Amino acid sequence: MYVSSTQLRPSVAAIRLALFLLSTSGVISTASAQESNSQKSAAEQNVLPQIQVVGVNQDGFSTQTVSTTKSDKPLFETPQSISVVTRELMDARQATTLDEAIETVAGVTSSTLGRRGWDDFIIRGQSASDTMYLDGLRIGQANWIAQEIYGAERIEVIKGPASIYFGQVTPGGTVNIISKRPRPEVFNQVGFTVGNYGYLQGTFDFGRKIESENGKAAFRVNGMAMNSDDPTDNVWFKNRYIAPSVSLDFGARTDFTILTAINQRNYVRQQGLPLAASSLVNNGISVPTSFNSGDYSIAPYDVEQKSIGYTLTHRFDSGWTLNQTYRHLEMDLTGQLANTTGAVNASTGNFNQNVLSQNFSGRSDGIDTNVAKTFNWGGLKHNVMVGFDAMNDKLYRDSRRCAIAAQNIYNPVFGRPITACGITSIVDTTLAQNGLYVRDYIDFSDQLSVSMSLRHDSASLKTVNVQTGSATNTDSSANTGHVGFVYKATQNVAPYISYATSFLPQTGITVGGSPIAPEEGKQSEIGVKFLSDDKRFSASFAYYDLTRKNLAQTDDLNPGFQVAIGEQRTKGYEAEIAADLKNGWQLSGALSLLDAVITEASASQAATVGQWLSNVPRKTANILANYRFDGALQGWGAGVGVRYVGDKTTTSASYIVPAYTVADANISYQGQGYRVQLNIKNVFDKEYLAGASNANWVPVGNPRAVMLKTTLDF
Repeated sequence: MYVSSTQLRPSVAAIRLALFLLSTSGVISTASAQESNSQKSAAEQNVLPQIQVVGVNQDGFSTQTVSTTKSDKPLFETPQSISVVTRELMDARQATTLDEAIETVAGVTSSTLGRRGWDDFIIRGQSASDTMYLDGLRIGQANWIAQEIYGAERIEVIKGPASIYFGQVTPGGTVNIISKRPRPEVFNQVGFTVGNYGYLQGTFDFGRKIESENGKAAFRVNGMAMNSDDPTDNVWFKNRYIAPSVSLDFGARTDFTILTAINQRNYVRQQGLPLAASSLVNNGISVPTSFNSGDYSIAPYDVEQKSIGYTLTHRFDSGWTLNQTYRHLEMDLTGQLANTTGAVNASTGNFNQNVLSQNFSGRSDGIDTNVAKTFNWGGLKHNVMVGFDAMNDKLYRDSRRCAIAAQNIYNPVFGRPITACGITSIVDTTLAQNGLYVRDYIDFSDQLSVSMSLRHDSASLKTVNVQTGSATNTDSSANTGHVGFVYKATQNVAPYISYATSFLPQTGITVGGSPIAPEEGKQSEIGVKFLSDDKRFSASFAYYDLTRKNLAQTDDLNPGFQVAIGEQRTKGYEAEIAADLKNGWQLSGALSLLDAVITEASASQAATVGQWLSNVPRKTANILANYRFDGALQGWGAGVGVRYVGDKTTTSASYIVPAYTVADANISYQGQGYRVQLNIKNVFDKEYLAGASNANWVPVGNPRAVMLKTTLDF
């Protein structure tokens, strides 16, 4: 039985009540506070808390606190690779996008399609940005809107199949963004950032405690506004974001938080350079990386994402704990892209283009409910969780192709008229998914524990061709699971081994309008984790072997559609460290070595078998070291980082995008009630290409960026 969106959606009265509570609490105001050092308890105790109503700040680069595992097990004792990007690490690097925030995580490759305005990342060699999660619930069928990370308390990156935690995800892994929550103290903070390329940003974050019997009621509102130009001529971005939240006091045993957010973005979609005019081709044709291959007459993208939901935790006298998360989300997107469709003519400088016009809208309702209890049975300690989750997502996609005159490398013409717009497809897709899962953490001794989980998913996909009225209904189901062993050799060293499977219905369609069969994944992993006695230093090392079947990828000849390409296999090594040392040093580092190839393909894609996966570098590495001075230089801090990304290729062309290394630096001063921080990204202004697209165009990398941020606390 499938749960309908009507069943999942809260009543109008409930939404009005939530908005009334937010408005009467004085939510629309300014300010926000620097994260409090008094909120370190969960991290210091090295526990993974249940869903919390009052948000806890994750200070430092190293943390053991995540909500992904839906348990109180320490991350140190979890038999799977999970990386956490803390709020302090994001702020230290002045990360402005999700791609930038997670680019230093082992096994992650991001921004391979350049600055197109969307989140694009790969985990363990597999594209993963279409199955992102926000507060434990999937954002939608696919990734159409870049997520705003200013509203994130932390970002959790799960490596490998994660069906037991989130249901339907790609086997390479997924990202779970944890929103900022109310805190039980008064805080006010405003921030101002300026940078090159016309970067201007203002932020605010503030909260108040609401008097209540148990002292648990509070509200918080954070938001930002950003305007920026781009290194590409006449490309720009405008972002607006606001996220009010309120925690209500329903008694000592109950935590309840309402979360709302509005994310608005307006931008010119940047495609990159024509391949023949890039540094990859030695034919005498060359343009600067600032060259705009599009046209000023193209309509910018205008997108909006709105959401309202809640998290609920109730602890029963019997020892059982109930956790429930719900969210209703709506999105709208319109915009155009000048799509490069042919090679550059060396003699004339002309290259052909068409205009992709997109009008998408969707709504999604998701709910996850589970009960958990820890008890002794059969002489062993068990932590049992049983849960049910459901999602109903409806997506309307109107894609059209329009004609535009050829562009010229030597003498570009802008303001070219757009004509003859023809419908490529108008498709209405509804995905209804239910999942039932059970997990048991069993402690055989103080040293040995096992995690066993099983999940059953059912999905119904209905695709309607709006032009013809024809409909396709596809039902699918699968059983997936995870088993892992952890052995605490000492209090500081814990080797582990695990095996996991995954299942993901495909919501993309072929250019002919046919759906693609669900994909499957499996992974074996072995690794070891290290954690210091004071929990201020953590490290991990892992080897994995992952297979992904029945996957789909973007159709190079028909962007907006997909093609099935068979089976892929990735295997490799990962290592990570994170430290907040008492001597003033903060460290973050990662290393990834992997082998990623296509092992099976359809008849039309047979030539790709044995080829390296698109945009997957064999080697990546990075290190960031920050130092906080003492004595006469008390308050000052400085840091330097280095990032290396190896060669990339694409299955649709024969060129190789060279490896690159860039350096970052920062300096800061923490005064009484204020902080000033200067970041220089790509210090030496290294010119590089971000990824490998196809035979027609290639995305460019990010040049030197200088950002000066001032934060005021009052």
